Amino acid sequence: MILSSASMTNSIIELITILLIFVFVLLITCYVTRWIAGYQKTKTAQGNLSVIEVIRVSNNQYIQLVRAGNEQYLVVGVSKDQMTLLATLSKEELCAIPEIVANTKRTGTGFAEVLEEFKKKHAK
Repeated sequence: MILSSASMTNSIIELITILLIFVFVLLITCYVTRWIAGYQKTKTAQGNLSVIEVIRVSNNQYIQLVRAGNEQYLVVGVSKDQMTLLATLSKEELCAIPEIVANTKRTGTGFAEVLEEFKKKHAK
């Protein structure tokens, strides 16, 4: 089967048109995604809550440090189905954590031991 030159030209024009439409849709998608990300970022930055730091514990479990207001920080355990408040820290306690970690031995020191030492140092 031999295609005529007019049929081949029409096929090439259709292919180019489809490619141009595809590129246009990709560009619009990229622009809208960036716009929505910027919008969400400004909305969350204006609120009283913001996530300061996240540490992944396992596949779907995280420990997050959340700023609530200006002076209070919450340590929250987040999993697929629930959130658990682990600790509440003030700004001063938050700054003291690196000192405690630096003063502990790296080998054989677990998180529970570091947490207990922190609690003893900052008992009210």
